[in-house]
Order: sequence, then C-alpha cells, then structure tokens
Amino acid sequence: MSNEQPRQVRPVDIPLRRLPLQASSDREEPRSNSVASGVDVVTSDLPLDVDLLCNARLPDGECVDLRLADGLVVEVAAAGTLGVANHATTLDLEGWLLLTAPAEPHAHLDKALSFDLIQPPIGDLGAAIASWVEYAADQTVEEIAGRARTQALSMLANGITAIRTHADVHPGFPTRSAEALTAVRDELADLIDIEIVALIGPRATVADIDAALDVGLELVGGAPHLADDPDAEVERLLEVALRRGLDVDLHTDENLDGPLTLGHYAKLVRDLPGNRQYSASHCVRLGTLGPAELSEIVADVAAADLGVISLPITNLYLQGWNHPALTPRGLTALRALLGAGVRVAAGADNVRDPFNPVGRSCAFETASLLVTAGHLTPVEAWHLVSDGARSVMGLPAAGARVGAAAELLAVRAHSLTEAIATAPADRLVIHAGRLVASCELRTSIATPNLSAAMGGR
Repeated sequence: MSNEQPRQVRPVDIPLRRLPLQASSDREEPRSNSVASGVDVVTSDLPLDVDLLCNARLPDGECVDLRLADGLVVEVAAAGTLGVANHATTLDLEGWLLLTAPAEPHAHLDKALSFDLIQPPIGDLGAAIASWVEYAADQTVEEIAGRARTQALSMLANGITAIRTHADVHPGFPTRSAEALTAVRDELADLIDIEIVALIGPRATVADIDAALDVGLELVGGAPHLADDPDAEVERLLEVALRRGLDVDLHTDENLDGPLTLGHYAKLVRDLPGNRQYSASHCVRLGTLGPAELSEIVADVAAADLGVISLPITNLYLQGWNHPALTPRGLTALRALLGAGVRVAAGADNVRDPFNPVGRSCAFETASLLVTAGHLTPVEAWHLVSDGARSVMGLPAAGARVGAAAELLAVRAHSLTEAIATAPADRLVIHAGRLVASCELRTSIATPNLSAAMGGR
C-alpha cells in the first residue's frame, strides 16, 4: 500500500498561466481580434480530476461532502464524514455555496460580441435583423469561430457547462456558421457541452438546409413568425426534423402583437415521435394573452410536453419600442406555464450583438431578471437556468445528488438569494467531475478614518 497522502486543493492554490485565447490573424484589420474577452487567462493546470468535495453548503443550508467518480456524484454525506482515499484530489469548499451548474438553453455564438464591430443603431427586432444580415455577408468562418470561442469560454468561466447555440443558415452561404460552430464545439468538447441548432430562415431552400445539417448540427430551428405564412413554416420545419430524425427548437412568436403559432406547434408535436425533444424559445406573444386564450394554449403546450425557453434580457431589450406608455415587459407567461407543469428554461440569448448590446454571459444575471421582471422566487429562477434548462435541452439530471451528473458550480456566498443578488466573482466550475475553470477576485479598499467620523472621540 502506498504511503502517499491524499491531495487537498484549496481554490486559491490553483495557479493560472496566461495563454492566448485566440490565434492571431494575418489579415488586415481582423475584426474578430478587436473583441474584448471576459476571460484573459487559461491554464495548463486544468482540467483537474476531482474525487471529493468537502464542506460544501447547499441552497437549503445543509453542509455536505460529495464523492465524484466517472463524471457522476456517487455519494453524498454530512460534511466531514466521507473518508479521503490515497491519491484522491479533494476540494475544500468551506465558505462556498454549491449549485447545479447552469446550462444556457439558447445562445447565438455566431453573433456574439459583434456589437462594437457593427455599431448598429439600437432598436427593435426588425432593426437588429437588418443590421446583422448586412454585416454577416462579409464574415469568414475563422472570424465567427474566434468570437464564438471567446464567448463560450467566458460562459464556462462563469459556470455554464452546457450551451445550446443557434447557427444561421444564410441563403448563398448556408454552411458558414455551421462550420465555425462545429469547429468550436469539437475543440472545446472536453470542457463544455455544446449542441447546435440550424436557424433556418423562411428563404432557406431544401439544399441550403441539408447542406447546413450535413455539417453536423443536432437540431432543427427557425423563426416561423417571420414567414409570410407562419403556421405553414412551422409545418415545414417539423417536416425537416422528421425527415432528418432530429430534435426541434423554434424561435416562437417573438413579438407582442403579431402571429401566434405556439398552439399550432404544440398540437403538431403531440402527433410526432415521443423520443425527440421539442422546445419553443421566446414565446413573447403568450405573455400578452387574456386568461381564457392563455389557459387554452398553455394546456396544449403541457399536453405536448413542449419545453419553453424564456430569454429575459434580450426580450426586455427588443420588445416594447413602440409602446412609450405602459411599456410591456416582453416576457412569456412564466407563472401560467410553471403552474401547468410545463418544462420551462431560461437563458440569455444574445450577448453584445445587434439584438442585445449588453449582457454578462452569466446565469446569475438571467436569474436576477427572472426575479425582478418575471416575479419568480430565487429558487424558481435558479431552477430555470440549471435543472430546468438541462431538462429542456434533453441533458441528464445534474447536481449534488447521488447518480446525478457532476455538473457543479461553487461560489462564495451563504445563500442562493445572495448569490443571485451579488453574482460572486469567485467561482469553481466542475464539468464531468473535473475542475475546468477557477475564478478569483481580489479587492482592496482604503481603511476608513473612523476616529474622524466619530468627532475624534
């Protein structure tokens, strides 16, 4: 038997070594290189296989030890009760709150971080689409991949261990985003799970669609509310998914007073194979309906087991520009959906592009908006960005329970409400049982002159 002692690692002991996140380009004025990243270091010391997490506080206040193996949580016990085997690597989480790692159910990595490059006018969905279409025509695969990689790593550093991103299928160059995003997906496969949706516009041909899907995309998507015949576009996209044997995630009714396709989508899904994931993103129009119509459509959504993805920051920005008084919030009917037992997720959608000029790539930001704008409790809000998101994305259950995937986020906080309110910068990110990111903030504040404030007493 070896006499080697088990290895215990404190978060502050994890060294960081500066490495470039993007390869330099020889092109003149490389647009992708002007993007400022939220991550400026990566380290060869990570990933780090973790065998034991000790002294972790859960959102319910319980303090526990967790044993990890083969990417799963295999044992959970009271803090200080799990023994440490030789050669084991232990993370001491005393003073940290342990959460199910968030998942981002709706991103646009091919658009991310382009706002400063485009300098678009601020405005509603139509203005954002126009700005993006003009810019997208001149992009290269390398430029898209550079921004997408930077954005994905920023999300990982903030604790997100799974991303569903949409990839534009542009007529004339249908595979450009698909090629860029599949390359980033494969490059980061050991660090973060990325699944890609073909964002099929009404003008995309069958040849365009098949070319993009053949690159290796996992889901069929689109925006039927932008088509001349929205219900027919829903049917067309579902036919593509059925023909290709793929899951579906549609941009659905992203408007306050336009087409309403969600009910039609839900009724169609009820007759489709039950071994596939179907989801509807945005569903803004649902939040504008009166009680009777709302109840009917929500019942159809629940009966179809159609997942709904709310995207507060982007829809708060894009909706309501033409309503200077009593401006609507642009969120879907969260309370009605949850009350009916619908699987609901929430994400950030766009980050620093024409569709949303801001955003922090952080699930705490999304959760905070769900509390303030969506009137959810902090527990409900975190569920939507973690367990709820994973369910809608078709991912295995995760968290601090036996048999769950070891997808975990530890932050310096005493409670979930504090974590959502303050979004602590100190974070430890565990993906598939390995520490893949570690962030630490150091703050210095001048000592106040208390004696002067007390009048010299």
